[in-house]
Amino acid sequence: MKIQLDKDVLADAVAWAARSLPLRPSLPILAGLLIKAEANLITLSSFDYETSAQVTIKADVEAPGLVLVSGKLLAEITKSLPQKPVTLTSTDSELELVCGSARFSLQTLPANEYPELPSMPKASGWIGSEELLKGVSQVVVAAGRDELLPVFTGVKIEFDGENLSLLGTDRYRMALKEMTWNPSSKVAETSALVPGKVLSDTAKSMASSERITISLADVATGEGLIGFEAETTDGVRQITTRLLDGEFPKLRHLMNVPNDMTVRVNTADLISAVRRVALVAEKNTSLRMKIEDDSVTLEAARGDQAQASEAVPALVDYGSGEPPLSAAGFNPHYLLDALSVMDTPYVHIAFTGSGKPCLITALAELDGEPAEDYRHVIMLMRLSN
Repeated sequence: MKIQLDKDVLADAVAWAARSLPLRPSLPILAGLLIKAEANLITLSSFDYETSAQVTIKADVEAPGLVLVSGKLLAEITKSLPQKPVTLTSTDSELELVCGSARFSLQTLPANEYPELPSMPKASGWIGSEELLKGVSQVVVAAGRDELLPVFTGVKIEFDGENLSLLGTDRYRMALKEMTWNPSSKVAETSALVPGKVLSDTAKSMASSERITISLADVATGEGLIGFEAETTDGVRQITTRLLDGEFPKLRHLMNVPNDMTVRVNTADLISAVRRVALVAEKNTSLRMKIEDDSVTLEAARGDQAQASEAVPALVDYGSGEPPLSAAGFNPHYLLDALSVMDTPYVHIAFTGSGKPCLITALAELDGEPAEDYRHVIMLMRLSN
């Protein structure tokens, strides 16, 4: 194999494909990056038996071929090269990389032992890359991190005609984002439970494209595979991943939190106050939000060592009856996660009672209607006296 191409194009492609390499591969060969050259195109691939990544870019291919080398090492090398064309030449045992006066030789791995990557399923439809990135970012914050409970580490994608919904939960909070997409044909109502980290990384890494094609394998056939594809100025990027097994909990009915009492507050002001007051919050204790007629006061303490409080102006509506609570207990990290993905100047917080769920939605204007396309529910913590 012998190819020549632009340094930046190569470095970007290698970095993108190598980001999917496993940190602790089950087999040494899975730490490799597969490079295939043919017909003025090169394809770089990575695979760990769960998630695959492929990027195809243009290059001057003098001699086609196939080579497997350490992906992390190649990424570090290509990132540091001077701004000159790069030539890659492979033999049976090594890959030589030349860029200006810089020269590297990398020992190759047995390419014939590398596992076959799964085929991309038939395209199901597409969605704007910015819209998908925003939706995934708003939902993945509520997904679990505990690998012992894999079903909660996933984001459920629901397809229903032109409607696409994203749902995530770790049992203590939950998020729902509803969007429209462009199905290739009439799509039957179905769903896919996608690993949250893979979905988040995919949306970020494909954000430079205009749109992302989603390809869902027929679950009835037992394939359990979803694929994402995007065209960029430098080439085509593809990712496939196995769907998670298990029954995802039914969340939608939990999103219907009554507006027994509502608080409307400036998003940036509340985020800043939470960050400051939470500095003295003791681990695994709640951040108290004291609700008054025209403000909310945040309070936290670390035993007798430190205390903090800060008031933020708010528009409070007690509804038609008695206020269901005078103070609410929040996990400060959960509250910050929810507020940080809101893209509006104000937020609307609905309460039903102490120790019950509260609903946070986006608010474009202080006296406007809360957005319905994104809902974030947090289970309140019980307050100690």
